[in-house]
Amino acid sequence: MSRTAWLICAIAAIGFAFDIYELLMLPLIIKPAIAALSAPLVEALVSGGMDRAQAAALWSPGGAEYVRWARTLFFVPALAGGVFGLLGGYLTDLFGRRRVLTYSILLYAFAAFAAGYFATTLPQLLFFRCLVFIGVCVEFVAAVAWLAEIFTEPKQREKVLGYTQAFSSFGGLLVAGANILAAKWALSLPAIQGGHEAWRYTLISGVLPALPLILIRPFLPESPAWQKKRESGTLKRPSIAALFAPELRKTTILTTLIFAASYGIAFGAIQQLPQIIGAQRIGTPAEAGHVAVLKAAKEKGAEAMAAAKAAKKPDPVATREMRQAAGNASDQTVAGVTLWQEIGGLVGRFLLAVLAVVIVSRRALFRVFQIPSLIFVPLLFWWISGQLGDESSMGMIKAGIFVAGVLTVAQFSFWGNYIPLVFPVHLRGTGESFAANIGGRVLGTAAAWITLTLSASDKPDPARVALVGACVAGAYALVGAVLTQFLPEPKPEASEE
Repeated sequence: MSRTAWLICAIAAIGFAFDIYELLMLPLIIKPAIAALSAPLVEALVSGGMDRAQAAALWSPGGAEYVRWARTLFFVPALAGGVFGLLGGYLTDLFGRRRVLTYSILLYAFAAFAAGYFATTLPQLLFFRCLVFIGVCVEFVAAVAWLAEIFTEPKQREKVLGYTQAFSSFGGLLVAGANILAAKWALSLPAIQGGHEAWRYTLISGVLPALPLILIRPFLPESPAWQKKRESGTLKRPSIAALFAPELRKTTILTTLIFAASYGIAFGAIQQLPQIIGAQRIGTPAEAGHVAVLKAAKEKGAEAMAAAKAAKKPDPVATREMRQAAGNASDQTVAGVTLWQEIGGLVGRFLLAVLAVVIVSRRALFRVFQIPSLIFVPLLFWWISGQLGDESSMGMIKAGIFVAGVLTVAQFSFWGNYIPLVFPVHLRGTGESFAANIGGRVLGTAAAWITLTLSASDKPDPARVALVGACVAGAYALVGAVLTQFLPEPKPEASEE
């Protein structure tokens, strides 16, 4: 390949990594973020006469208010991303791949920084997360269409799409690493909104990978196939209705529903693991905060340890200092488990990239990962539900989530290879956007809403979340496995079109 081609691949790989970096922040930071931003609301309830323990329980994992906001933060940004991402696919076909790529990056880079630095209430955090999702959903669609049309030789295109998307899992590794570092160094970093909460630094870090993309992508070439059709006047105007024309209706419906099934496995169970692990490893914020303070004091010596033990906290539930210590300690544990999930995802994406060239049938390629995930993921979360509280099981949980990552994340890469082959040039962005955003971001991410709703309880019950997640992920996987047998194989001439 030419230098320009290698540069295109490098920039696309960074872009895919940053997309996932942004999306996977929420499972890592949602619990400490809700705890921090709900603290004034708890105090308001106490001032109004409610018992402090009762008010705190409403905002603890499993409590009514916690569940309501956790569902909202998972589903509403995904819904916004799906709707506006669909519009972005239309704009990608209308104005070109490169221009839409650049503006979508600017959008989610700004929103990532703003979410961590400016959000002081849950509605503000929700607003900025919606902007992040919109930018990511638009960018992914434009990037895949761009690569598929620049690299037209079939085997080369399969490799480029497979290996560049594999870097999405590097994004997952990076965000897990960023969360670990933020939790470790939080007290040494400049204060944000008067505190040193790791979740804020993790969110803000999302702006850093965008800087090289913003500088370089405007100078990269436009899609030759799109440019040629536009200059010759033969580029048809994109239309969502055209996706449901007789020749494309089956493809559109099936790709959308099976795409949703892939995302449902992840969001129904796997993306709930940070809450499951975090909730079972710490009790109330005061208990967790005190444990974290004692651990920090132990590292400083015997005198600091004795002083920490003798300290009396006037608030039995949580001071802000204790909430921060609890949240930061929980973040480190959760990020360590997430790291193994993302390593598995990275392996899965590379396996998909290798097998995509070897296995001719797209259905057979997809089933290599889909059928095992149908069995393994539900069984894994059913098993996890019985292991919570057992420190010795953490190694097995990490191994299990590694395998789950291999099987599930590889399915995401499959769609980036498959969808450009089954839609014509003038509908490639629109068709891919419909399947990815309506299917994946809306119907698929709704699995998180279902899991959180069905697992709600008066007291934190991580085992219940794990069991419900197993059922929801299994149901989505079963629907996907049944529908895959009807998935159309790409026509040989599709790549040339």
